[in-house]
Amino acid sequence: MEAQMQKEYIKGGSFLIEQRVPAEVFTPEDMSDEQRMIGDTTREFIDNEVLPQIDAMEKHAWEISRELISKAGELGLLGATIPEEYGGLELDQTTGVVVAEMMGRGSGFGVSFGAQTSIGLLPILYFGSEELKHKWIPPIISGEKVTAYCLSEAGSGSDALGAKCSARLSEDGTEWILNGEKMWITNGSFADVYIIFAKVDGEKKKFSAFVVERSENCRPGSEEHKMGIKSSSTTPIILSDARIPVGNIIGEVGDGAKIAFNILNVGRFKLGASVIGGCKLAIHDSVRYANERQQFNTPISTFGAMRFKLAEMATRTWVGESMTYRTVGMIDSLIGTNADNETKLKSIEEYAVESSINKVFCSEVLDYVVDEMVQIYGGAGYTADYPAERAYRDARINRIFEGTNEINRLLIPGMLLKRAMKGEIGLIPAAKALMDEILNSQMSFDEDDSPLAMELKLAQNAKKAALMVVGTAAQKYMLELDKQQELLMYAADIIIEAYAMETAVLRAQKLQGSSNADRYADMAQVYCNDAIQRVEAKAKNAIAAMTDGDEMRTLLVALKRFTKNNSPVNTVAARQRIAETLITANTYTF
Repeated sequence: MEAQMQKEYIKGGSFLIEQRVPAEVFTPEDMSDEQRMIGDTTREFIDNEVLPQIDAMEKHAWEISRELISKAGELGLLGATIPEEYGGLELDQTTGVVVAEMMGRGSGFGVSFGAQTSIGLLPILYFGSEELKHKWIPPIISGEKVTAYCLSEAGSGSDALGAKCSARLSEDGTEWILNGEKMWITNGSFADVYIIFAKVDGEKKKFSAFVVERSENCRPGSEEHKMGIKSSSTTPIILSDARIPVGNIIGEVGDGAKIAFNILNVGRFKLGASVIGGCKLAIHDSVRYANERQQFNTPISTFGAMRFKLAEMATRTWVGESMTYRTVGMIDSLIGTNADNETKLKSIEEYAVESSINKVFCSEVLDYVVDEMVQIYGGAGYTADYPAERAYRDARINRIFEGTNEINRLLIPGMLLKRAMKGEIGLIPAAKALMDEILNSQMSFDEDDSPLAMELKLAQNAKKAALMVVGTAAQKYMLELDKQQELLMYAADIIIEAYAMETAVLRAQKLQGSSNADRYADMAQVYCNDAIQRVEAKAKNAIAAMTDGDEMRTLLVALKRFTKNNSPVNTVAARQRIAETLITANTYTF
């Protein structure tokens, strides 16, 4: 892995202090024919096999869920990124993201699929013994066996290490004996095998992971009565002296935290892709309804208020998609070819900051999209006879899955500062250089009339605002910074906007000259025009919370310069053009 890391690569988190060019950014337009074909196969599977049976699965017809998981295995979808030696296709992470995006169309079944292919499988792949890998991975990716990931408990959600579930060795040392109860377990009622996290001898430092087969002593409780994703099973798992072979521990005693947090990180960038798939389906349904529904003898899609909604839904979705594929493109570039599992895992971990950004941004885009979907449908959207109601219910869980958005917001600046302190990225020198720039009253802005130059400058200045807030907070609070959650939240929101803005501009610039270049430029311009205003508001609040007097005035003057938009675009006209593209196509078409 060290040799792999010695090659030239884009360091995780470096986007905040380095400038990228369009050619360095992977976009969906760069996908291979094979990746597109697998995406089409997955979409056809969801639309033709899964969606017609969602109602039955919402009534807990779990035999259908098992049958569909098996069909997904036959198509190779369960093992797309799994090495060939275990029966997988050994495709790249980008292909895995393509599959995840299409699975996002599948309501609660997409959640069941995610548990089967990600959090319920990857602990064995990345950390299990060869015996465990060869025993469990082939039947899981064929769909013969269903798996579940069991981390949360009633008293330990975000605080995973607060778990009470315990494991102890039998007197003869041949078995582990587990006791406790896990909560909110996806696939719980029909899984054959569970990845259980427990404390050996009740000790926090011995938090560990185990493979536990279903039995009378390891069994699901009753189905949870959930708000959404009703077409996926969610139950507690009850362990009462559950005995498993001593070799069923994953990794070593005490590896549980490392396993849990690494696997959740993998889940985050996949979840970002999945919710974008949900966004696209919601927009498709919304456009079709807006074109069909008439009020005052005209389709509601002709009304400016509706067109604004459709354009904003599409713009945010396009930006989220851009961020998702930019991130996975960097991961695959670092992984390279013929990489072992350790290299793959470390390559994904390298972009933990970007993965958390994607998770937060994309899950909140989906919430926005489905909320507006309900509004477009009006009264019909509030009834179960139309797709908006289910989409709205199902979307909400994504801000809780894979670490809540609050936890991820705290992680984003925290991980960046940790990397800076280790010297992995030059955040500290960049922050010092920025302060010198702020104190220099002769700050200047280069004139550039190339396409999207103003938007790129706004993105760069958003990064400066983020660096200013993070640097000031770190200097002021130092080791106590982790207690300043409100400031960290502000900083995270600015960082997220900066990554989104830059990504949107780079994708639009990369597509200059294409037949659809104008519509991509419209979306990048609309997004950046509005995002820089959000950056200014968040940064003002952060500055006011941690400074006063001359220091505050100096930082606010700098912020005003950073967020000044010398060439605001006509977002009304741009949104009209974006909406017209959707309305004419009668679907999401970007």
